[in-house]
Amino acid sequence: MSEPRRISILGATGSVGASTLDLIRRERDKWQVVALTANCQAAELARLAREFAAEVAVVADPACLGELHTALAGSGTEALGGAPALVEAASRPADLILAAIVGCAGLAPTMAAIEQGRTVALANKEALVSAGEVMTAAIARCGTTLLPVDSEHNAIFQCLAGNRGEDVRSITLTASGGPFREWSAAQLAAATPAQAVKHPNWDMGAKISVDSATMFNKGLELIEAYHLFPVGLDALRIVIHPQSVVHSMVEYRDGSTLAQLGPSDMRVPIASALAWPARMDTPCAPLDLAKIGALTFRAPDEELFPATRLAREAAYAGGGAPAVLNAANEVAVAAFLAGHIGFTRISAGVADMLARFAPAAPASLDDVIGIDGEARGRMRETLGIA
Repeated sequence: MSEPRRISILGATGSVGASTLDLIRRERDKWQVVALTANCQAAELARLAREFAAEVAVVADPACLGELHTALAGSGTEALGGAPALVEAASRPADLILAAIVGCAGLAPTMAAIEQGRTVALANKEALVSAGEVMTAAIARCGTTLLPVDSEHNAIFQCLAGNRGEDVRSITLTASGGPFREWSAAQLAAATPAQAVKHPNWDMGAKISVDSATMFNKGLELIEAYHLFPVGLDALRIVIHPQSVVHSMVEYRDGSTLAQLGPSDMRVPIASALAWPARMDTPCAPLDLAKIGALTFRAPDEELFPATRLAREAAYAGGGAPAVLNAANEVAVAAFLAGHIGFTRISAGVADMLARFAPAAPASLDDVIGIDGEARGRMRETLGIA
């Protein structure tokens, strides 16, 4: 019997982390958990660390470390807290590191994981959006294998397997359209946070659910795809597919289009990354296409939902524009969820920030973090929440 594979999960208490641990739980003897991290969910993190006998558990917020220490007393799991501890945990030797910390908080830990030169399963799209050139250079330098976990990018990864990049004509990312895909401009102006987080197909956290409602999620994924799959921006497309059955498609120069289909369950792309280059069982029900009945597709409406247009423009602009887009969006989404701004102000605020702040291309992770911090401060001033 082979030795268990060592795995660290950065963002263990989020939806992706929970789905990953569910799969590991079903094949417990095949995995040794090295590190589990969370922002400040100390009780839940401690419960998971005990269940999976993690070597170390880390809370990003040092104010939660005392609670974590108490909850892990006598467990044998080391308890750490703070941003440096996240980086240290990501640097511990592991066969596979799942990077699933939401937002730019995951930048430094993801870079630390990449610099191990092993295999990183990436579920933090903001890392490649904000620091694409910096991170892809580190991946090449360190010989890291990067496995995309987002359902769309994992679908593309699967459709490209065994084929040559020069034979690709186009890549199409599918988007559900979110909960507001049939709404009018007047309805969007009055949309509430409670409505925005109720995604019709996926069970996700609040931030990513709002991103889906605005279509920024797909805009960020477009930029991420640009870095993951070097076919050029002009070859990347987006199509609305309300059923969320086709997760993405790759068209080849001979006219063939390969699509990856699956249920709306993150355990499918996560399982693809965990088992790569093999396959593993999941508890997901098989697709019943006859029951689904019809798969529909339509072009996105970039007048009502300008996020994908803004993301494409930021990608074309290059430099620090993608980092500004991401930071401004994170601040705007948080302001919307807190009730400080309306739904449509998210995209309008990001557009305003992109027009007024155009920093030079970052040459290092510190540069990216500097641009991110300045963009956040400017965005808070713009929204009147400084």
